[in-house]
Amino acid sequence: MAGMNREIRSYVLRRGRMTSLQRRSLTTLRGSYCIPFSEERLDLAQLFPDHREVILEIGFGMGDATAQIAADRSSQGFLGVEVFEAGVGKLLSEIKRRELCNVRIIVHDACEVLRAMIPDGSLAGVHIFFPDPWPKNRHHKRRLIQPPFVRLVAEKLKRGGYLCVVTDWDDYAEQILAVLGAEPLLANRYDGYAQSQGWRPETSFERKGRKDSHLIREVYFVRRDV
Repeated sequence: MAGMNREIRSYVLRRGRMTSLQRRSLTTLRGSYCIPFSEERLDLAQLFPDHREVILEIGFGMGDATAQIAADRSSQGFLGVEVFEAGVGKLLSEIKRRELCNVRIIVHDACEVLRAMIPDGSLAGVHIFFPDPWPKNRHHKRRLIQPPFVRLVAEKLKRGGYLCVVTDWDDYAEQILAVLGAEPLLANRYDGYAQSQGWRPETSFERKGRKDSHLIREVYFVRRDV
């Protein structure tokens, strides 16, 4: 499994200006809330000593939804994985502003983080909101949600732990539903697409998608008791 998805990354490198607050937050808060990538397994109980359950979010963007969910669900620990530094800086500023004690960040590719750092059977949930759709047919092979990646995610979930994926891209939604449905370790909690989860705040990608008349689709699967 160490070589899975060698061609696939959980992100696209994006260039963009950072605000002074984002840059200052990166400088002053990174050491307190960001965890360096390592080939060693994380001790999640040590990382979140006051939180029995840990949720992993892959590609949190600007982190607004992450901060809101963490604030609403303070009994759980949240581990966000993102490489976009402006987004990391924004989430760090929100952690400080909201005085969140239950959020940590890894600035690295999520595929490698899952493989190397996350113990099997350790996560209560995984959030993947609006992964890059790679809309051109010749680029579909670069999409994150593919069978080897989904198997890796499923192995990291506790029994009963959930995987929630959201997209506004029609054919990617169909692919996500099919790929998750074919994974033996996962079971769909719904008959097809999921209803909107009440705990999930609207993201900037979602607002843009709705503005462009895109249909938002959610997929919600749980780890089987096997």
